[in-house]
Amino acid sequence: MTWLSVVLVGIGVGDIVRSTSWRPGRVVGHVVAPVVIVGLALLAGLSSWVDLIALVLAAAAGAAWAELSRRTQMTGRAALAALAVFAGIVVGLLAFSGAASPTDGPLSTWLHWADLPGHDPLPASRVLLLTGLAVFNVATANIIVRLVLLTIGALRPSDVTAANAAAAAAASLTGHPAPPTQGQPADRLKGGRLLGPMERLVILGLGVAGEFGAAGLVIAAKGLLRFPEIQAAARGNGGGSGGSGGTDPNASPTSGSYSGGPAGIDDVTEYFLVGSFVSWLIALGSLALTV
Repeated sequence: MTWLSVVLVGIGVGDIVRSTSWRPGRVVGHVVAPVVIVGLALLAGLSSWVDLIALVLAAAAGAAWAELSRRTQMTGRAALAALAVFAGIVVGLLAFSGAASPTDGPLSTWLHWADLPGHDPLPASRVLLLTGLAVFNVATANIIVRLVLLTIGALRPSDVTAANAAAAAAASLTGHPAPPTQGQPADRLKGGRLLGPMERLVILGLGVAGEFGAAGLVIAAKGLLRFPEIQAAARGNGGGSGGSGGTDPNASPTSGSYSGGPAGIDDVTEYFLVGSFVSWLIALGSLALTV
């Protein structure tokens, strides 16, 4: 799985750069991903023409994934196309992974010299795989979760929320009444973009260490921690620390209202359940690749 490991690192680093608030992040992310793929391939000794063809095709597909996923998050359309591209990358690289060159090169030499804890010496292919899965679970997995939520309508695209914010700002300047807001469920459940990667990395780390029971406790703990916020949202007080998220105080907090109003408790619950299960499936799928 050397090809997949290298490509996951490249795509993951590119998605991390694009997820920042840095203005040139989109362009830099497109450049960083292939550079990281080429650099890791050289360090791992993947220099045959078969390696070159596979990694070039995967990098091109990774660029398509980056652009399609960005547009989907903005507009809410074509989420399945972006997910299909990423699934094609993973399945394709796994299907032809037997043609990859053995992992060698400077990375293997350094691992022999460094004498890191674990196997003696720690296999370069194992290091690449764990690195790829860790980087993937930080930002790329977050994007996959958001695409699934957009597909089922549990999340609004960025264009809609940006338009709502602009309309509210314009209304405040002109003195006119602000239009009805369309808050996101995430406004009531704060910290999801940070908690998601953290829980996936913890599950992956515990699973690699063989502590599957402890990984299950992480899943259970998230539900217990979020339950008070969901209860608070049902009572209409915005979930305590989560805040009201700009919801309409005249709207019913217990009904889903994505047809044109604020996020109700049904929307929050759907967002939490679907997002959590997709996130857990990604973590468990990553863990399965390490077995």
